[in-house]
Amino acid sequence: MSRKNAFPEAEWNLQNSYAGLPGIFYSRLKPDPVSGPSLLFLNNSLAEFLGLSVQGLSSKEELAVLSGNRIPGGACPLAQAYAGHQFGQFTMLGDGRAHLLGEQITSRGERFDIQLKGSGKTPYSRQGDGRAPLGPVLREYIISEAMHALGIPTTRSLAVVKTGEKVIREKVHSGAILTRVAASHLRVGTFEYAARWASTEDLQALADYSLQRHFPDYSAADNRYLFLLKEVIKRQAALIARWQLVGFIHGVMNTDNMTISGETIDYGPCAFMDAYDPATVFSSIDRNGRYAYGNQPPVGAWNLARFAEALLPLLHNNPEQGVQLARDAIAGFSDWFNYYWVSGMRAKLGIFNEEENDEKLFKDLLQLMENFCADYTNTFRTLMYAGGEKEELFHSQEFSKWQELWQARLDRQDASQTSSQELMKRSNPAVIPRNHRVEDALSSAVNNEDYTEMTGLLEVLKSPYNHSNPLQDYYTQPSAAKTPYRTFCGT
Repeated sequence: MSRKNAFPEAEWNLQNSYAGLPGIFYSRLKPDPVSGPSLLFLNNSLAEFLGLSVQGLSSKEELAVLSGNRIPGGACPLAQAYAGHQFGQFTMLGDGRAHLLGEQITSRGERFDIQLKGSGKTPYSRQGDGRAPLGPVLREYIISEAMHALGIPTTRSLAVVKTGEKVIREKVHSGAILTRVAASHLRVGTFEYAARWASTEDLQALADYSLQRHFPDYSAADNRYLFLLKEVIKRQAALIARWQLVGFIHGVMNTDNMTISGETIDYGPCAFMDAYDPATVFSSIDRNGRYAYGNQPPVGAWNLARFAEALLPLLHNNPEQGVQLARDAIAGFSDWFNYYWVSGMRAKLGIFNEEENDEKLFKDLLQLMENFCADYTNTFRTLMYAGGEKEELFHSQEFSKWQELWQARLDRQDASQTSSQELMKRSNPAVIPRNHRVEDALSSAVNNEDYTEMTGLLEVLKSPYNHSNPLQDYYTQPSAAKTPYRTFCGT
């Protein structure tokens, strides 16, 4: 066939560095074919960023790739093995419904995992069918792209393909496959798996691979594995601080859902907080609030302690000294988290410099928000503008006293009022994926095959810091009839 008549190519440039690890870390296998794939969503901007042809990805032949029916050149499909603490209990896990095709190398030399999620059974499926319902796949597409637009490190969604097959859970659902893009899928749980079932040499190979892929400056470190531990701690502290700053609740912070790269991964029962309350839980399976909003920082530290335990054989030849190195590193998590969170709160309140009592000022505001059940996102939006305050908080004597302290704090810095307001606009989203808007979009898509609402929501969420457009429908709180809100893993 001549090039002129050939189908448009996606221009894959795949490598498979993960397949160079010891075989204990994966199983090689192809995705299970599906009967009637159709492309629902293609992330054009992400495709272009990856060096992929939008036209090519939209072709029938490349639809076969996105559905797992065809393996692109250079791919080496595999399912990754890992373990994890799920709600505090250790268990063997792995990619039970996902296949890593390979790593797309961009023109800039950057490396990104290309994974199909919902692509069929693997040796790690246990009793699962290896498939994914349409609703959870669309939820991950919405939330992961919203998180990216908010400036929060995250896996991303390249495409959603409807499989033409049914998936049975509590009821019958349409099946779908998500093409997920990640800096890597290396998890804390990958290291836990290595520590439990692999040799020390295998663990070392995994650690060296992680350093080479994500922390190339390790060669200057005296102890490269301690360097790895500290860098992962730092990245996770920054990530969780960013979650807190926008009111994001992951919902299932198991160790297998914590990446070495510092990206948010696995959008199951996730949601965004409306009224501020540290005890907020949305996940239907989190009955004791282990992963509540206010618990995310300490749970992050707990998860990282499990990472440190897995690394112990590499940290020092003397086990006791290795334990002490690990403890000292984990103890630094709270300092890093506090640094990133306080810095973020300064920006949210238009503060450029540092003062000793800043943290108390911030926490006093949060306490007022909790006392008055004030909306988290809209409170910061209202602080940027004078007038129009409808919430009870802004008419209280307690808030007036706090506002005086805040204004005095602003007056003590050199920055102008205009500069402070611009900083606040860059740091406080006008819109977030409001839970009721997400549910409405998913309901229309799943139940009526109407994707208009989802398309509109995705368009709005591309520019969360655009304060020039009121978009009242997108920042209004849900009605009482739509609360309390509950989310589900959707597996």
